Amino acid sequence: MRRSGILLSISGLPSRFGIGGFSKEAYGFVDFLKEAGQKVWQILPLGPTGYGDSPYQSFSTFAGNPYFIDLEALIEEGLLQEEECSACDVGGSEEYVDYEKIYYSRFPLLRLAYERAFTERGFAGREDYRKFVEENAFWLEDYALYMAIKDSRGGRSFTEWEEDVRLRRPKAMAECREKYQADIEFYRYLQYLFAVQWNRLKSYANERGIQIVGDIPIYVSMDSADVWAGPELFQLGEDGLPKAVAGCPPDAFSATGQLWGNPLYDWQYHRENGFAWWIRRLAHCFRLYDIVRIDHFRGFDEYWSIPYGDPTAENGKWVKGPGYELFETMKRELGDRPVIAEDLGFLTESVLELVARTGYPGMKVLQFAFDSEGDSDYLPHNYHKNCVVYTGTHDNDTTAGWYRQLSERVAGKVHAYLDLPICGAPEQKEEWTTVVIRKLVRAAFASAADTAIILLQDYLELGSEARVNTPSTLGDNWKWRMKVGACTPELAEKIKGMTRIYGR
Repeated sequence: MRRSGILLSISGLPSRFGIGGFSKEAYGFVDFLKEAGQKVWQILPLGPTGYGDSPYQSFSTFAGNPYFIDLEALIEEGLLQEEECSACDVGGSEEYVDYEKIYYSRFPLLRLAYERAFTERGFAGREDYRKFVEENAFWLEDYALYMAIKDSRGGRSFTEWEEDVRLRRPKAMAECREKYQADIEFYRYLQYLFAVQWNRLKSYANERGIQIVGDIPIYVSMDSADVWAGPELFQLGEDGLPKAVAGCPPDAFSATGQLWGNPLYDWQYHRENGFAWWIRRLAHCFRLYDIVRIDHFRGFDEYWSIPYGDPTAENGKWVKGPGYELFETMKRELGDRPVIAEDLGFLTESVLELVARTGYPGMKVLQFAFDSEGDSDYLPHNYHKNCVVYTGTHDNDTTAGWYRQLSERVAGKVHAYLDLPICGAPEQKEEWTTVVIRKLVRAAFASAADTAIILLQDYLELGSEARVNTPSTLGDNWKWRMKVGACTPELAEKIKGMTRIYGR
């Protein structure tokens, strides 16, 4: 089935309170997708974010981000007052998130709602809440305890906690559960609110023919309940610290490689346990999303292992991953679920064989199509049906920003491929930017790829100011939001017309 969709993070939605969430604006965006004839909404990971604000470095692979909880819904339920919410300083602007201000303003409000729910309404005894806590106990109890302890220690990672708590010795755990009982309940409640509101939004989208593509990072953050509660899952020493960490080797884009710092999995342990943790993780994702995009898919074939403590990724080595065995187990346990394999970058024959064997569609990114001297697998005439094409992803510049900084040689290739007059002087690029964006979107739609997903910023024809993330940088990522009213009826009609032309 040919289809198309739009890539936009939840945080990138407009809202009254400084960051996108499960508010009426999210429902409005679903309506826009339907009016535009789209069938897919791709989002970024939904987990709670910490230092660096990256959704790919979460405190839990199972938990949801409390920032996305709709405050207006809590006002309607009488758990918060309009004046209380309006008085909060959320910082930022209409187009950018100020995460520090959000952190300091959002949690006091959510705590207030929690206290009212539990003291005034006896929420702890509600059947639906008790059922949620029970069904999610396998991750929720560790996460809630982790966050309660973390808060009590100034937000420090568990690697800096005292040994008894860091190593989860029974007496210390019993004392923490008693001491932080109210805080633990608070974090359980936040996850309940998140789940109820997200499920309501997802159902709304599904009822209107929109499927949600969710994103699962291959690795988890070192600063997470997953690592603290399950050290046996990872390559850790007796001191609880990693033996080696994840990253990417040096290449043409980075002379020292990329040092991500995530702990690596002990794949032998997972294999001996029938990949039980992974099956739980994936099953949870398929409850949250209709389709799951698995990040850094090549890491299941081979992963780059960097000695812990190294300042760069240069001294790493390739180590074999679980390969097809993991996905064979997943298909047996969960059925043949819809997955998108993020197979970007340099791919060896064994990686290509793994993707082919799973049957999962890989990714094609048009911004990568013009770098090589000769032909490229990312050029639309080389696509097969079983793939997903993007103009760019959250890790790319917007297409306008990308085009404006192209060398004359690469810009010439772009123009030649799109059948445009050759662009001469750099100042001529500006007049061609809009044309190039629209031509590339059409090239994606016209391709043989079963699915075409376009970054919303490219439909809005925005420049580098709207970039979501620049890999290997900190401090200025994950902030962009679209303006109120950006998704107009005229834009929906334009996208719908193109969707019809190309049978999507």
